[in-house]
Amino acid sequence: MTDRDTLRVYDDMALTYQKVFSDKAADATLLAFIAAMPADGRVLDFGCGPGRSAMHMARAGLRVDATDGSATMVGLAAQHPGVTAWQASFDALDAVAQYDGVWANFSLLHADRADVPGHLAAIRRALVPGGLLHVGVKDGTGESRDSLGRRYTYFTLPEMEAMLRAAGFSPGPATRGEGPGLDGSVASFFTLSAVADA
Repeated sequence: MTDRDTLRVYDDMALTYQKVFSDKAADATLLAFIAAMPADGRVLDFGCGPGRSAMHMARAGLRVDATDGSATMVGLAAQHPGVTAWQASFDALDAVAQYDGVWANFSLLHADRADVPGHLAAIRRALVPGGLLHVGVKDGTGESRDSLGRRYTYFTLPEMEAMLRAAGFSPGPATRGEGPGLDGSVASFFTLSAVADA
């Protein structure tokens, strides 16, 4: 279920978010994801925000679809050449064997915990066998709201790995780190890749 308060924050602060995050160069994780894609591969930025990652993917020659629950964020993402963006909730994903890669970078952490297994299963269906999923979430347990009012669901690495296996993925390496969010607070996070089982 889409959290309206979270979407409202992103609609209201989209330009601020873009200014803070979108001018950064592609990091090693994004570059590795792009390098793993076939030439002219098709990818989905699932929860794209203002489209920073989608922009880098398109510049690398990938065919990029991008979705987000925030209409304002989608408008910003659609401005990047080579990016096809539209507004959609997580549960609207109904593609079948359509993508070589799905980039879900700090997006699923806004979903209800009970809904995440279903979202991962939908991503698996959307990927071709052997396709690559990237996931980034905040590390921890439980749920909370930040000072801006955004809802977060926290995950441990073993928990996320188990969810991925149940959805038909083989989890790969994880990277841990910490950094500031839009509200300025520093949080621990992890990212990992997972391959869609044949």
